Amino acid sequence: MSRCLFLGMFFSFFFISCQPKKKEVILQSIPVSAPFGRVAVKTPDFSNLNKYYITNFNAVPGDKKANTQAIKLAIEKARENGGGTIVIPKGEWMTGKIHLKSNINLHLEKGAVLLFSDAPEDYLPPVHTTWEGLECFNYSPLIYAYECKNIAITGQGTLKAEMGTWRKWFDRPPGHMNSLKRLYNMAAKDVPVEQRQMVNDSSNFRPQFIQFNRSENILLDSITITHSPFWVIHPYLSKNVTIKNVKVFAHGHNNDGVDPEMSQHILIENCVFDQGDDAIAVKSGRNQDAWKLNTPSKDIVIKNCKIINGHQLLAIGSELSGGVENIYMSNCEVAENAKLNHLLFIKTNERRGGYVKNIYMDSIQAGKIDAGVLGIETDVLYQWRDLVPTYERRLTLIDGIYMNKIHAKNVEFLSRILGQEEKPVKNVRLTEVASDSIRKEKHIHQNVDNFNQN
Repeated sequence: MSRCLFLGMFFSFFFISCQPKKKEVILQSIPVSAPFGRVAVKTPDFSNLNKYYITNFNAVPGDKKANTQAIKLAIEKARENGGGTIVIPKGEWMTGKIHLKSNINLHLEKGAVLLFSDAPEDYLPPVHTTWEGLECFNYSPLIYAYECKNIAITGQGTLKAEMGTWRKWFDRPPGHMNSLKRLYNMAAKDVPVEQRQMVNDSSNFRPQFIQFNRSENILLDSITITHSPFWVIHPYLSKNVTIKNVKVFAHGHNNDGVDPEMSQHILIENCVFDQGDDAIAVKSGRNQDAWKLNTPSKDIVIKNCKIINGHQLLAIGSELSGGVENIYMSNCEVAENAKLNHLLFIKTNERRGGYVKNIYMDSIQAGKIDAGVLGIETDVLYQWRDLVPTYERRLTLIDGIYMNKIHAKNVEFLSRILGQEEKPVKNVRLTEVASDSIRKEKHIHQNVDNFNQN
């Protein structure tokens, strides 16, 4: 070997070995115990990555256009460098939509408020999303991630939605109902999603606040969310989702707190929910769309949360056509004067199919409940009963509901289970489930096999 060649190889090796290693997101696996086994949830850690302040990208308080562009540019710059933390400083920052990318943490410092516009045009062009379990192209969620890995929203700041326009859309005007029928029929007939364009002058399909769509390794930590056009936090076809120390206040129409849908390996802990709808609603798609996607929601653990108000503490359905299994809620507190219908409510109908199995709830204390501790209904169709036809009839298997150490001060009933004669609800066990007073009947049951209370 020549001396020149040797020196060239030496210096090349020295140069390469001295290059700084590219910083990367660190993935941590959090093991969580549940009655159905341990759930390992991967969560991203961004402490190793650089920070990008939006003020360095010409963000200006009160300037919606400048702030929207600054956040976008900061995300692009961080992505070019392998990822990073986008910092929202103290103050109120008006913005339009935010589209997260892989390896990005949106971080709100204490005292920071991201105020999201209620102008529908700020959420265009349409994106691949959903409406009540049906896939379509609609207004972008206010914060949206599509096919991303390693993403987070953290910090002690607030995400807040302006509600002027969205509040007007709550009433579901006739044009909205016609668009609902059109989308339902397109999904039933397997019209390609790209052709299901639902942005027009009368659809008025409100966007979700936060949607993680087909994404994985997701963290929400310590933020406050105030108001929402539609569902607040929506993990959709996603895996490894951690939601902790989050406070949600949203009392508009369809303002569920968290809607895991066809998503798996989820931990929700130490959160506070003050909702106009369900606190947590586990879903898995609707009808033909979900049968085709064939992805259940499963391995979900919810613990140490507080519920101020909500329709249900934990709801399952009615969009559950992909199946729901292995759900565990434990040690959650319901405020003394909470407005609540049920602690656990499972709802479906003859169009859904799918299944519900291995649902566990324990160590819950509540005051007065408008309905009861457990409700299961298999003929819930709401406005859809007469709006659209049943294209294919599929009943839902419900098997394995276990409630332990549940106490409520005043209820209408402990359990109301209305199963189908063709497919009864199976294997329901209530252990140490009681109420100080019951306004009607203790148990109201139709078509239930193997119900036990002790």
